[in-house]
Amino acid sequence: MSSAKANIKYKNVYCDPPRPESTWQSLRLSTVTGEQNYIKANNKFFAVGLQGGGGPVGVFRLDQPGRAKVEQPALCGHSSAVLDFEFNPFNDNILATASEDTTIKLWQLPEEGLTESINQPLADIGNHARKVTLLRFHPTAGTVLGSVGGDNTVKIWDVEKAMEIHTVHDHDQLIQELVWDVNGNNLATSSKDKNVRIIDPRTGVVSNTITTAHEGTKSIKLAYLGHTGKLFSVGFTKTSMRQMKIWDPRNLSTEVFRAELDAAAGVIMPFFDNDTNLLYLAGKGDGNVRVYEAAGEGDSLIAITDFRSNVSAKGMAMVPKRGLNIMQNETSRLLKLTTNSVEPLSFFVPRKAEGFQDDIFPDSFAGEPSHTADEWLAGSDQPPRLKSLNPSVASTPTAAAAAHTPRVFSVKTMPILLAELEAANNRIKVLEQRLLDAGLSIE
Repeated sequence: MSSAKANIKYKNVYCDPPRPESTWQSLRLSTVTGEQNYIKANNKFFAVGLQGGGGPVGVFRLDQPGRAKVEQPALCGHSSAVLDFEFNPFNDNILATASEDTTIKLWQLPEEGLTESINQPLADIGNHARKVTLLRFHPTAGTVLGSVGGDNTVKIWDVEKAMEIHTVHDHDQLIQELVWDVNGNNLATSSKDKNVRIIDPRTGVVSNTITTAHEGTKSIKLAYLGHTGKLFSVGFTKTSMRQMKIWDPRNLSTEVFRAELDAAAGVIMPFFDNDTNLLYLAGKGDGNVRVYEAAGEGDSLIAITDFRSNVSAKGMAMVPKRGLNIMQNETSRLLKLTTNSVEPLSFFVPRKAEGFQDDIFPDSFAGEPSHTADEWLAGSDQPPRLKSLNPSVASTPTAAAAAHTPRVFSVKTMPILLAELEAANNRIKVLEQRLLDAGLSIE
């Protein structure tokens, strides 16, 4: 571990055990297993797979903890189990789902959340040859989605057009992870063959490979360390020790940092906070969350704190900054999925002063796309758009953000398309009759 000193602003970050009244209980969770984290969150909702035919997905409001209903409303449009889901980062009411039935569907969530089950998706995006196991939205282009299939392919989609952009066929074994870098210029994958591949998503070409990133046989998980550009990997050694490494994409021949964690068996899920440079590590089957700071240019990690619990986690999700209680100095919140509940783990920075603390809350992700899918494909390279978290000025984007405002996608549902087609056909009939009445041929 690095001998450097932690950033004084975050070295005292702490997490209080969740209170029972702040949790969601009595969840009848899906028993499906895989490489996914089993829970995803945005600023308003979190989603989990529920028991039932067709792979129902429950969507719950973050501000309404409590017991789940016996007949819990859900998204019910698939014909088999849902394996992963992903909220669109630019629209809190859009959720993508991936299923064993090989399809990817897009859902429109009501503003107030689910009050009744929804059976009709907003759109069917496409499918893989086999089950779809992982989904990741692009961090800066509003309509681009990456997916992983059981056919060992990675696909890049423009979901507004329901169009496949590229398919990557370079994997010959199970794909375990899929992550974008901070600007969305690169995709990284890990695989059962122990290799980590860097993909140019604009061309679908594997541009670089880390051979045997970790020697163990269990899953390797990845996270880009924000604007440092470094790639974090966590896996296992040959002797089954959990191990973490940092890689510099400019030279992937060897890691720039390596450390062993412990001999626990659970796969670790990493979450990186771009604003604070804090890395959160949560293991499947663990009750603990380790917090590290990426020091300097992301070349090393400094241990900050541990949260310990005897309740093991099935999955974990990170709530975006705009969903936190900023005025109480909540710097991050993880949602811990157990066997039948969700517990919020809120991390705070202790401060005596009241009011907005601008030194611990820099401008953060605005939830607005930096460019369109077409612009990105043409080579546009834009960082995430930022906005102040100060409640008094949060509605005002930064100067860079205000310079360009691409449209967030709006997918037309099948009923809308059929109605437009019928209207177009009726218009054609009217025009053809006018031609006939004028004595003109329509051949």
